Amino acid sequence: MNAARIAAIRCFAVRLPFDHGAPAPRFAGTPRTTLDSVWMRVELDDGLAGWGEAYAPDPEALASLVRSRVAPLALGQDPLDEQLCERLERVLHNAGRSGPVLHALSGLDIALWDLRGKRAGLPVSELLGGRRREQVSAYASLLQYYGDVGPLERQLHAALEAGFTQVKLHERDAASVEATRRAIGVGVPMMVDTNCAWLPAEAEAPVRAMKAFSPLWIEEPLWPPEDLASLGALGRATGVPMAAGENAASLHELLQMAHGGSADWLQPSAIKCGGLSALRRVAAECAAHGRVRLSPQTAFFGPGFLATLHLMATLPEPTAIERLFCGLATVPYAQAVPLEQGTFTLPRGSGLGAEPDASLLNAPL
Repeated sequence: MNAARIAAIRCFAVRLPFDHGAPAPRFAGTPRTTLDSVWMRVELDDGLAGWGEAYAPDPEALASLVRSRVAPLALGQDPLDEQLCERLERVLHNAGRSGPVLHALSGLDIALWDLRGKRAGLPVSELLGGRRREQVSAYASLLQYYGDVGPLERQLHAALEAGFTQVKLHERDAASVEATRRAIGVGVPMMVDTNCAWLPAEAEAPVRAMKAFSPLWIEEPLWPPEDLASLGALGRATGVPMAAGENAASLHELLQMAHGGSADWLQPSAIKCGGLSALRRVAAECAAHGRVRLSPQTAFFGPGFLATLHLMATLPEPTAIERLFCGLATVPYAQAVPLEQGTFTLPRGSGLGAEPDASLLNAPL
């Protein structure tokens, strides 16, 4: 009997309405009222299906790229081939070395891991070497309040009441960092994501001002984010741990960062960097060199989140997973992957261990 082959790839725009207790934050210059990504269903010719997730600020554009470029190359291929997406990336490099091409391949890669787990009858974490823990703690990652301390403090108190023991801000001013430290107390770890706020010559003063409130790390303080030499210099000059990697343009860049010298915390995003395969390689590189700690970016809620959770259950040292802290109209996988007192319990089913709620899926794009 012939092995099953990839028969179809379908893309679904998933838009999750949210409330973070303040006016809508801005995303790429416009107000954002939903958290969006593309969920990808990869179907085999024997009927088995797996799910992946791709970063997609424009879901229609991502789906068009999958239809016109990725699917024609992937259809008919062996889903058990772990080098498939790597080969497709090389074939497609003239269509873009990063951005939507890599995002689409990230979604495909995650879906293929889901299929491999289902085919083997095992959770993905077992395919990655075996889970070391059944639960993974989470940190509350707040959306941006633009220096408005009132709603920021309310959300911080709500996060602590919900059982989170670590928090992250998306702010750029020391006053918000000070207010956070006052609200959460001295012993609670706090991280600050500034979303590429400053040019290298501008960054030292605001980072030093934040240092007084003991951040665990300051994330992506520099524009452009790929200026790794300046990032390393900023960390050495201020003595503040630096975090980066969400916007790395390739697995090659992430592996270089894992060797040390620029960031203290490395934050690859499974739905951007090449999927679970890339995340696994970065984790192995961090473990081998021991200079940089891994803390994947997971500001999303679909199959990419599940894939990251499976990987983090296998890491030698426990690390908290990121969870955007806001009210969602629908919480994906709320029953299959419960979040209780700031901790996720991993599913035991095969593959990623949970199937999407059909109510989230409209017609394929």
